[in-house]
Amino acid sequence: MKIGFIAPEYPHFKIKQAAGLGTSIGNLVEALSQQGHTIYLFIYGQEQEDYFVENNIYFYLIGNVSYSFGKWFRYRKHIQNIVQTVIIKEKLRLIEVPDWTGISAFMNFTVPIVMRFHGSDRYFCHLEGRKQKLKNKLFEQFAVRGASAYIAPTTFAGKLTKRLFKISDHKSIETIYHGLQLDDFNNLTPSVFEPKTILYIGTIIRKKGMLELPHIFKLVKQQVPNAKLILIGSDAPDILTGSPSTWELMKQSFNESELETIQYLEKVPYSEVQKIIKNAHVCVFPTFAETFGMVTVEAMALQKPVVNSNIGWAKELMEDALSGYLVAPAAHKLYADKISKLLQDENLCLSMGESARSFVEEHFDIKKQAIKNIEFYRTIINGDKKN
Repeated sequence: MKIGFIAPEYPHFKIKQAAGLGTSIGNLVEALSQQGHTIYLFIYGQEQEDYFVENNIYFYLIGNVSYSFGKWFRYRKHIQNIVQTVIIKEKLRLIEVPDWTGISAFMNFTVPIVMRFHGSDRYFCHLEGRKQKLKNKLFEQFAVRGASAYIAPTTFAGKLTKRLFKISDHKSIETIYHGLQLDDFNNLTPSVFEPKTILYIGTIIRKKGMLELPHIFKLVKQQVPNAKLILIGSDAPDILTGSPSTWELMKQSFNESELETIQYLEKVPYSEVQKIIKNAHVCVFPTFAETFGMVTVEAMALQKPVVNSNIGWAKELMEDALSGYLVAPAAHKLYADKISKLLQDENLCLSMGESARSFVEEHFDIKKQAIKNIEFYRTIINGDKKN
């Protein structure tokens, strides 16, 4: 099958960025390619145009374009024209698009559009309790209406997005979890790590629970005085306070001695992340807003005990008290107690890490998930589902 993906990012050295959205697409695209399908990637918003082919994957890098007026419409049509030309020339069967900011609004193709709910602005605004910008609201609404069918990475994300956008029952929403190339995620020495280290990987931003983490860490220190905290990720401005740095807000909650036990490594190359995860004692993700949480699954695949949020989507990623702990981010004492329990019990860490790996193998193997994606694509192409 020939499938096209429109996306703002992808994990490749020629592409300027790749976060969770890009990583999940990258895992799927590689698996589909390995299973014999031909993939066409249209990565927009790039510094310059480029085209190249690697391993049966065709890359079309679409450069940013300046317009004197109406970029919101004209750039989308520019992307549409490039994609539609390839659809006709190469006989693509389907185009997949993300929901974020409604990039596919006003686009029309001669093949079905499947939208994957990586997390729309409306979805995150709802979870964070903030007002959405009218522009983003309109673009996302038009984009959602223009899709033939939808894929949700968790049932929670699918149901909430359906309600927020009032998606008709006549359109299909299929839950297909993101997946990992498990052969690339192995920890042969799970008992080897730096004791008492707590690791967080992700954007340093309020919605990820970063302003809860100082309170949690202080409580951990009361039980485990030699505990250390490592933070990895890009710093982000804080919407509520107007601060240009969430990290600076976090630092205000710590005293000097506590700051000495915290390392903020900022953003590190993806190739180094596995080594850092393996070296951690416990991984924590006290987030308020996700659709899935890819780095959580990566940590579990590397047999790390995880203390995760207990909100909707997270309950589908792990089993509480078996493959990790699920705790409300604002429940600082309980969250700290779970971390401290793991820091003080190595056998529990190892058994929980082993269970976490088994759960990932059962639910998030990208080879299995790729097959599910193809089966769903075929129902849309063949018209077996109501559109």
